[in-house]
Amino acid sequence: MIRPYLLTGADDPRTRIWFETRPRHLSGGGDPRRITQALRAAGWTNRSDPDYPHVVLASPDYQHTVILEPEPESYSAWWRIRGQSEHSDWYTEFGANVPVEILAALTDALLQPAPETTPDIWPALTSAGWTYQHDEHGNETASHPDGILSLRRWTVEPAERFFWTAEATLPTGGGGRNRLWSASLDDSMPPHLIAAFTNALASDEPVQRGMHDVPHTHLVTQEQGGPQGEQLAAAHEARLKSVRAAARKARRLTALQTQQPAAAPSTRNTPVHHR
Repeated sequence: MIRPYLLTGADDPRTRIWFETRPRHLSGGGDPRRITQALRAAGWTNRSDPDYPHVVLASPDYQHTVILEPEPESYSAWWRIRGQSEHSDWYTEFGANVPVEILAALTDALLQPAPETTPDIWPALTSAGWTYQHDEHGNETASHPDGILSLRRWTVEPAERFFWTAEATLPTGGGGRNRLWSASLDDSMPPHLIAAFTNALASDEPVQRGMHDVPHTHLVTQEQGGPQGEQLAAAHEARLKSVRAAARKARRLTALQTQQPAAAPSTRNTPVHHR
């Protein structure tokens, strides 16, 4: 039986022409398999309902879940991540147009052990040309040079509870701003995850997109070039291979630690004294 050809967004990357797209934060969501397949390669379980248009993935220890669930509006929360840290549960969400290359920095960090030290958030942004401001209540804001992208750490009641918000917005004629995408991060989530996400925000590396895959064509530049189909497919497979290898190494290490025998009692002979 001949399998029919079905034209879908999940087609092989070899079937289209790719363009280097800048700036990356306005390039649109991209291919979600950069995130979902990497998590599955690390041993996460697919808990999705096959008859519903969503993806639900759970970590092997069930401490983390990642849900991709399309909503009617692109600026609504399409990606939702829940986790458990040592002291509390945390929750974060991202709109459809958050580029997967940026969000993947956070989900990749979920697969790694927490570092002993976490880099400060703001220097990575100011080094990339962002402006930084803070007020007497502890609120902090960094703004991209293009005036579209910003990151805030803010509180409603001073010093009570803080929230992180990343937004791409455009000014309107009436003094307001139209939201292109937004992300909300819980201040109680492990700080190295926030740092991974914000470091990816600061990157000016272009991303590969098809000509019609960009939601705001007037805000980006696209030049034909960069890695194409075969190279993109090979790079993605190499990425998955690296994730699988790291997951196997982590499982072996965990198994060795759980099987480590208790320290043997001392066998040193006690001297015998004769009368």
